[in-house]
Order: sequence, then structure tokens, then C-alpha cells
Amino acid sequence: MAILKNNSELFEILCAKLNLSNSAIVKEEFVFNDALSNIRVDLVIEDGNKRFFVEVKSKASIDTIARLVLLKELFRNQVADLSNIFFVIAGKVFPPDVEKIAYQTNIKLVTIPRNIEHPTQKYDNIPDNIKVTSEKSWKVISRLLKEKMTSIRQLSIIEKVSYGWAHATVKSLINHGIVTKKGNYVRVSDTNKLLNGVAWERPFENLYASEITIEYNDAFEAAQELSNILKNKGVKFAFTSYTSGGLYTGYAIRHDTVYLYLEKNELNFFINTFKEEEKQGIKVRIYIPDRDVFNNIREKEGVRVVSPSQTLLDLAGLGYSGRDITKAMVEKYASI
Repeated sequence: MAILKNNSELFEILCAKLNLSNSAIVKEEFVFNDALSNIRVDLVIEDGNKRFFVEVKSKASIDTIARLVLLKELFRNQVADLSNIFFVIAGKVFPPDVEKIAYQTNIKLVTIPRNIEHPTQKYDNIPDNIKVTSEKSWKVISRLLKEKMTSIRQLSIIEKVSYGWAHATVKSLINHGIVTKKGNYVRVSDTNKLLNGVAWERPFENLYASEITIEYNDAFEAAQELSNILKNKGVKFAFTSYTSGGLYTGYAIRHDTVYLYLEKNELNFFINTFKEEEKQGIKVRIYIPDRDVFNNIREKEGVRVVSPSQTLLDLAGLGYSGRDITKAMVEKYASI
């Protein structure tokens, strides 16, 4: 099973009820001696030198306690001092006999809301080779670029991505020498390598659909006029790439072309409405999105543009041809 979307909420509840510090983290895997190597619980949390082994149940049972008692005894055989090791059941319902035995065996009980889904720490459905340009991973990466340095836990919470996915993304970037970790904090240490990876994995021109010429003399004026017309027509659209990047950064952009996302079913309408035959004017390069690029769109000087995160992804996808404006976007990203 994969870590579920509510896992970050569960983690926050456990942190509050177990009085954990802000440096507490969920561990990806156990580090046991041979006798314990095949034993798993749902969550392992580290907080400084303390470790918490957590079973998550809708209705806790005596069998749940028995598993943790067995784990405790195995630990006791290997580690003389158990003062910094804690065993926890997070459950929605605790029968009286479970509460009594938990008290007798020094197992902590934490009541959780009914809407919390069951997590796991096994990562089975999270791929080993994370794609940095996947929607969830790019949320994590662009947030890290914005925050400069932060914890995986905060990346997960802010972007509403499961802790498991955020951890796997960062781990992959660390393995590729793109991100470095100091204590519980991570940061992007090689931006060029990150941008190269994006350009190779998701070339922006792969989304290209068509190009037409429209009767305008200025790209910015064309983007403003098209924004006004398309909004009034109820068309789903947003400008991206050099167009949105120039508006976000103030970087000088091409004056002969605008870059536009349209849904596929709007393509014919747009071409038939705006295409000018055998006339000079502004080129409109049209792209069909591979994800929900219309989420978090913004208005910049009368032009509807994709979010800063999407702009950065698309600019990076231009490769070396767009490297200067992409770097300008990275430099200003934290303040946009």
C-alpha cells in the first residue's frame, strides 16, 4: 500500500498528542538487527534520540497490543535501555479491555478522527525512480526552490503531498546530487543539474500543437487583447513560457511570439477565429497541456498566465534555448 493523502494530517495529530518537536520526522525504513529485519509497523517516527513505533487501527484489538509487546521484547533482548523507545497505537476506537492492557504494558494510545485513512511506511506504490516533472514531485521541488531551505515534512504539509512522496522525491534528488541535506533541512544545491533534468524529462515542445499568425504588431498587446476576448468567450486558456516568464521576471521577451495553453477541444475554434492568412503579425504558438495548468492562474498586467510553478517548469523544458530567462525565474522565484 502507498502512503495515503491524509498521512500528513495523521502525522500532525501524533506530533501534537505525543508532544513531539518540530524536528520530528517519519523514517522511510527500519534499521534493525537480523531478528527484527522483517517486522514492520505502520509508522516509525524519530524525534531527536527518541523513536516511536506506531500501529494505526480503526478499532484497536488485543492482537494489536500483542504485536507491539512482542516487538518491545525483541528490542529488550537487543537494547538494554528502552527509555527512548516508545510503542503507540493510533486508533479511532479503543475497547475497555484494550485500554486496560495498554496501560499495563506501557503502550500509549492516541485517539484519531474517524476520517483519517490508514497509512503505511512501505512505499510499495511509490516508484524508485521519481520523475521530477510529475505533478506531485514538481509541487515539492518548486516549493523547495521557493523556501530555499526547509524540511521534507513542511514540503509535504504545504503542498498537500503525502510525506512518502515528498520523501521519495527529495531522496531521488539527493541521490542525483541536486539536493543536499543538513540535519532535517534540505535545499537545492545544483540548479543547473535540476534544469537539465527537467529539459530532458519533459521537453516543452512535446506539447506543441499549432502556430498561427494574428493581426497584431506587439506581443504584449496581443496577449492582453486575447486574454480579454477569450475570458469573455469562456475559453479555458493561459499564457506560459516566454510570455508568462517575462511578465513574472521583467526579463526582455520575444516581441514576435506569444505562448498559449489551450484545451484540445478549443484548438479549432481559436485557429478559425484568429488566424490571418498571408499577413504579417504576431505568432501564437499553441500548446496542449499534459496536466491541470489552469489551476492557480494569475493576472499580470491584463494577461492571464499560468502559475509561477508551471511557468518555471515550462521554461526549464525549453532547455538551453531558454536558459537565461529560466535562471532569471529561479532567482526571483522566492519573491513571486
